[in-house]
Amino acid sequence: MSAEYISDEEKSKMAALFKARKALNRAVRFGKNCFTQLAGLPELHQILRQTCQDYAAKELAPIAAQLDKNHSFPAKQIQELGAMGVLAMEVPENLGGAGMDYLAYSLAVEEISRGCASTGVIVSVNNSLYLGPILKFGTEEQKQQWISPFTTGEKVGCFALSEPGNGSDAGAASTLAHQEGDEWVLNGTKAWITNCWDASAAVVFATTDKSLKHKGISAFLVPMPHPGLSLGKKEDKLGIRASSTANLILEDCRIPLVNLLGQCGMGFKIAMQTLDSGRIGIASQALGIAQAAFDCATDYAQKRIAFGAPIAKLQAIQFKLADMSVAIESARLLTWKAALLRDGKKPYSKAAAMAKLTASEAATFVSHQAIQVLGGMGYVTDMPAERHYRDARITEIYEGTSEIQRLVIANEILKEYQQ
Repeated sequence: MSAEYISDEEKSKMAALFKARKALNRAVRFGKNCFTQLAGLPELHQILRQTCQDYAAKELAPIAAQLDKNHSFPAKQIQELGAMGVLAMEVPENLGGAGMDYLAYSLAVEEISRGCASTGVIVSVNNSLYLGPILKFGTEEQKQQWISPFTTGEKVGCFALSEPGNGSDAGAASTLAHQEGDEWVLNGTKAWITNCWDASAAVVFATTDKSLKHKGISAFLVPMPHPGLSLGKKEDKLGIRASSTANLILEDCRIPLVNLLGQCGMGFKIAMQTLDSGRIGIASQALGIAQAAFDCATDYAQKRIAFGAPIAKLQAIQFKLADMSVAIESARLLTWKAALLRDGKKPYSKAAAMAKLTASEAATFVSHQAIQVLGGMGYVTDMPAERHYRDARITEIYEGTSEIQRLVIANEILKEYQQ
C-alpha cells in the first residue's frame, strides 16, 4: 500500500505502535541487563560475598550461640570486619571506607547475618543509619570528624530517632533542641537505640521548632560519652541479644552549633531517606537469618533417619524445603533490585519497602518451618534453629514495621497511578 492511500488515522496508529515497540525494546534490554546483574554477580561482588561467607562460617557461626546467651558485644569480630572494609562499605576510600556500592553492602550484611544476626545488625546500623546520613548530608569537616574514625571497627555509631511515646510516628519528636549562644542544648529521651551501649557517637533527631511539626525537626551529631547524655538499662530482648539496645537520655546536653547535620528543619527528610536505605540493610539481615535457618533444616533433613530413610525423602518435608527456598530466593531478588535501583540513583523507596517486607516475612516463615522440620530438636538450644526463629522476629518490627512497609508501598503505588 502506498503512503498516499494511508489515512491520517492509520498513520497515527502506526506511529503509536512504533513508539510502543521502541519502548518495549528498551524495557527488554533493561530487563536483560538487570537479569544479568542479578543472575551473575560481577566478579568483585562474588569475591566479596565469598569472603564474607567464609568469615561468617569460621569466625561468627561457632560463637553466635555464646554471644547470644551472654549478651556479649563481638568487639574483636567487629574490628576484624572493619579491617575488611565491611563497617563502611559505601564510604569512599579517601575517608577510610571500602568505596563499594549498595549491592556490595547488601551482600556483606546477608552473609555476616547468616553467621550471626546480632553482628549483622551492628554492621548494618553503622553503615546505613550512622555513616549513611553523614555521608549524604554532612560537610567535609563533619565527614572527616564523624566518618573516618568509624570505618575501622574501633568505633561504631548509632541512630536515635524513635522515642518511648511515638513508635512508628517518626514525625512526633518530643525531644527538643534550642540554641544558646554558640551551642545547641538537647533535652529528651530516645528509645530502642541499637548499638548505643557500644557506640562512640549518635545521629540524634530533635525538634527545633514545634510550630512546624515534622518540618521543625533537625538532626545533630552527638559524641558518646558526653556530659548531659546517659543510657538506660540494656534491654533483655527476645533475639539479636549480642547487640545492645537501650534508651538514650539527654538532659541539658550541650553540643557545638557545627554539630547540626544538614540544615535546620531537615531532620525529618534526613530520617526518611536514611530509613529507605536502612530497609535494604535489614532486608539483607533477614535474608541471612532465613538462609541460616534453611541450611540448618536441610542439613538435618538429610541426616535424620525416620521410617528407614532420611526424612528429606518424605514429601511433607520436601514441600517445606521447596516453600522455604522460594521465599528466600524471591526476597533476595527484591533486595538486590532495591540495591541496584539505589546504586543507579533511581527512585527506590517502594522497592526498599517491598524488599524489607518480603525478606522479613520470609525470615519468620523459614525459621518457623525449620523448627517444624527439626521437630523437638528445633525447640532446644542444642540446635541454632530456635535462635534463628528469635532473631527473625525483630526484622518485621525495626526500620519500620511490616504495617508501615505496606503503607509506604501503597502510597508509592497511588503516586505512580496519579502520574
